[in-house]
Amino acid sequence: MTQTNEIDKKYSYGKIWKIAYPILISLVMEQLIGMTDTAFLGRVGEIEIGASALAGVYYMVIFMLGLGFSIGVQIIIGRRNGEGSYRLAGEAFWQGLYFLLGLAVLITAASEWLSPKIMGLIISSDNIFAASLSYVRWRVMGLIFGFSTAMFRAFYIGTTQTKTLSINSLVMLISNVLFNWVLIFGKFGFPALGIAGAAIGSTLAELVSLIFFIIYTSRHCDTKKFGLDRPARASWRTMKSLFSVSGWTMIQNFISISTWFIFFLFIEHTGERALAVSNIIRSISGLIWMVLMAFASTCSTLVSNAIGEGREDLVVPLVGKLLRLSYILVIPVLFLFSLFPELIVRIYTNIPDLIVDTVPSLWVLCASYLLTVPAMIFFQATSGTGNTKSAFALEGVALVVYTLYCAIIIGWLKMDVAVCWSAEAVYGATMAIVCGLYLKSRRWIGRAL
Repeated sequence: MTQTNEIDKKYSYGKIWKIAYPILISLVMEQLIGMTDTAFLGRVGEIEIGASALAGVYYMVIFMLGLGFSIGVQIIIGRRNGEGSYRLAGEAFWQGLYFLLGLAVLITAASEWLSPKIMGLIISSDNIFAASLSYVRWRVMGLIFGFSTAMFRAFYIGTTQTKTLSINSLVMLISNVLFNWVLIFGKFGFPALGIAGAAIGSTLAELVSLIFFIIYTSRHCDTKKFGLDRPARASWRTMKSLFSVSGWTMIQNFISISTWFIFFLFIEHTGERALAVSNIIRSISGLIWMVLMAFASTCSTLVSNAIGEGREDLVVPLVGKLLRLSYILVIPVLFLFSLFPELIVRIYTNIPDLIVDTVPSLWVLCASYLLTVPAMIFFQATSGTGNTKSAFALEGVALVVYTLYCAIIIGWLKMDVAVCWSAEAVYGATMAIVCGLYLKSRRWIGRAL
């Protein structure tokens, strides 16, 4: 059997889609959560919608510490699942969960003291500072729920049992819409809390999501097979092995989102209107991003499983298949958004001038995604090989280029906000080149976990 026939049989488009589409559905639901927050706050005022951009990205910087760690654990779970070492996959889940619970408690305590100081230094508008701090204080309280949920997602993606993700995200979406509507606008006798209500609502929705995962796992997952029927003992030895992979993904994701936060800080210093535009673009970008990341996440776990099965020869053809699938789904979305930009922007705001000012940035964003698609597929494939240290170094190159570009275009030249969003294309092009060259070099072969 030729390699082409084998890749078509073992990783057919149908099988890839079967794993990817539940991830896509879950990401759609999660993106709708962000859309709900932005759409609700867009009807409260420009200060609130602008503050939610900065506060949301600031929170994501913090959250990425836990999410990045869980992505590394997901790679290990995928490798163990491919090897058939199912109880070791469960052991990785437990040790990762213990670490993230401790990290959540530590960050929550530290944020109450540090966040006002940090945000006071980096935000120039007093109104946006007050609103942003209100959001962050309530949102960080839900880290213990968010980090725990991230570990459940890592387990289900790593073991290719992705069906549950779409169900969980639907439950979370419904909860978030209800909680936000009640708390932002003050329904059923509750006070209208505005941006604080959005944060509280999202935190409560994450709690509902975690409860769902616990109940679903106990009833529908083969807990004995994976050793999830009873908590494992904390093991420093296993934790150390997790850190050899997850430590790099944790740092990489933290730095990556921190750099994006820097982008929004540059924008914030150009004016409240530019920040409001960028928050809307950030939310719209998430609609495209979710399609791409469904296949990028699938790429990472399938690469990890394939290497665990000893089929390193199938990795590059598999990456090619996932790249083609990504373009097939992403390009029609880009075309639709480019053809009807005002219709898309109206989802987020009903302010006429803000709609007009946002359209050019949306066109720039759509063009940049033609480069972002290969960037994310190649990067996730690199991470899936288990060589997360190299993946960290490769993205470091892209982030340096990205930050320098932002400093020149936004900080120094103070270009229009639409031009500022071309930074996404610069980042995508750099990532696609460096990660593509690494995969082609085959230096990742033989990496043990």
